[in-house]
Amino acid sequence: MSDPRLARPDDLAPAADTLARAFEHYPWTRHVIPEEGYGERLLTLQQLYLAHAHRHGIVAVTGDLDGVIALLPPDAPDPDEAAVEQIVALHGDRIGRLADGSPPHDGWTLETLGVRPTAQGRRLGSALLAFGLHEAARRGAHTVRLETSDERNVRLYERHGFSVTGRRDHSGGPPVWDMEVHPRAH
Repeated sequence: MSDPRLARPDDLAPAADTLARAFEHYPWTRHVIPEEGYGERLLTLQQLYLAHAHRHGIVAVTGDLDGVIALLPPDAPDPDEAAVEQIVALHGDRIGRLADGSPPHDGWTLETLGVRPTAQGRRLGSALLAFGLHEAARRGAHTVRLETSDERNVRLYERHGFSVTGRRDHSGGPPVWDMEVHPRAH
C-alpha cells in the first residue's frame, strides 16, 4: 500500500476516474444522476468537484491513485457560475433530488472518499481517512461532517471516531446518514 499524500494538479484527472469507478454503483449517485450517459456524467461531476476541492480545501490520493479523499473547510466558496451550470445540466431532471440537503453546520465537510473497486480491501480508505482528518485538524478543523447513503460506510466511519448525528429518508431514494467527528492533530 502506498501512503496517502496531498494531490498535485496532474493527479486530478486519474483521481476523478478512480472516484467514478468507486461510485459507479453507489446508491446516492444512482439516485441523483440520470441513467442516460451515467458513466460520463459521473466522471465529469467528479472532475468538477475535485477541481473545486483542490482549489479550496484538501484532496489527497494514495501514491498509486487507487484511492481519493476530498474535504472542504466551512469558508470554501460555492463553485463558480459556470461549474454550477454544468452540475445542474449533468444532473438533468434529477437536480431536484439534491434539494433535501444536510442540516447547516460550521465545520469541515468530507466531500468524498473512494477507492477503485479492484483495490478495495487493502485499507486504502482507512489510510486516506486518517490522513485527511489529520490534515484538516492541522488546518484548524474542530469538526468534520459527512453524508453517506451506504450503511456499510457507516461502520467504516464509526471505526474512525465518527458518530451518526441523523438519518434522512428520501422518497424513492436511499437513506442518508449524517455523521461527524472531532479530529485532533497529533
